[in-house]
Amino acid sequence: MSKKNRKTKLGRVLEKRKREESGDEAKENDQPLPPSRVSDEPIPKKSKWINRQRVLVFAARGTTQRDRHLMNDLKRIMPHSKPENKISRREHLAVINELCKSKNCNKSVFFEGRKKQDLYMWVSNVPEGPSAKFLIESVFTMQELRLTGNCLKGSRPLLSFDENFQKEPHYALIKELFIQVFGVPNRHPKSQPFIDRVISFTVLDNRIWYRHYQILKEDGALAEIGPRFVFNPIKIFDGSFTGNTLWDNPHYVTPNMYRRRLSAIAGQKYVDRRNQKLAYKVSRPKTSYPSLPEDDIFEGDTLEKAAKVVDEPLPPQISDMIEEPVKKKLTVKPHIISFRNRNRLGKKEKPIDNE
Repeated sequence: MSKKNRKTKLGRVLEKRKREESGDEAKENDQPLPPSRVSDEPIPKKSKWINRQRVLVFAARGTTQRDRHLMNDLKRIMPHSKPENKISRREHLAVINELCKSKNCNKSVFFEGRKKQDLYMWVSNVPEGPSAKFLIESVFTMQELRLTGNCLKGSRPLLSFDENFQKEPHYALIKELFIQVFGVPNRHPKSQPFIDRVISFTVLDNRIWYRHYQILKEDGALAEIGPRFVFNPIKIFDGSFTGNTLWDNPHYVTPNMYRRRLSAIAGQKYVDRRNQKLAYKVSRPKTSYPSLPEDDIFEGDTLEKAAKVVDEPLPPQISDMIEEPVKKKLTVKPHIISFRNRNRLGKKEKPIDNE
């Protein structure tokens, strides 16, 4: 404040108010903390947004319609995510770090489609790393399932992890990545201060199964919302989309190799069927078994056969009832006329009289 303003009455009032405010702040800072605190006292709420996690969710060109629906479903249940346009498949994956920096994001979920049937997913911590690559299998989107579960848009979820995530170090690293990516930060501007859903991650058959449920009641009743898919981990790198390989899945089988095995199994069925036919032709007997003499009993009339066995003639009343089978003679029907006897007009040729 200038000397001219200090001489006025208003200037002196403002200067006095500043001195009082500075004195009050000093008293508050010098005030010691209480030696003990009762546990029933409510915890003071922090209105500031401390956990500033932003996730960039986008895909490369070449993804199918189902893959795009899955990506949109994840964006819908992640209010802290940011969209981005598709990038070319020819671009190096290190370009994603620059995109995240321009969008002010520190996490990234990148979808990559191949051959219009295989979907790969990258989950990365930008820019230091680590990053993990997954093969997405058994994809079912929200619109496809039409489940009964529902939740508030923008609400915060509970993340449930299987006990197997604590047994292996690579699963522990993936768990920390999932917590920072799928967990909605507290006090996020686009989030709601409610917890009404659960995201479950379960390890089974060397894969991670993703499920999304709604909390119906406090007793633990759940209803599935969707989407539903499976993570098949491939590799974990120490950098963001680049770097050395920290872990490689020994149980992973590429989709091309899996399809090749299926075709080989189908081809083996054909080979087995042909081998069975050849074995049957080789082992088939050349002559059939001879018929038994007793089989003639069932041929002809039963009464006559019975009379021959007993050596007694049949009574005349019964013999008259037995009729010999009449063989039908093949006769040419008169209405069938050869087409050779017809002229072009379809009429019979009349004989020419010599008279």
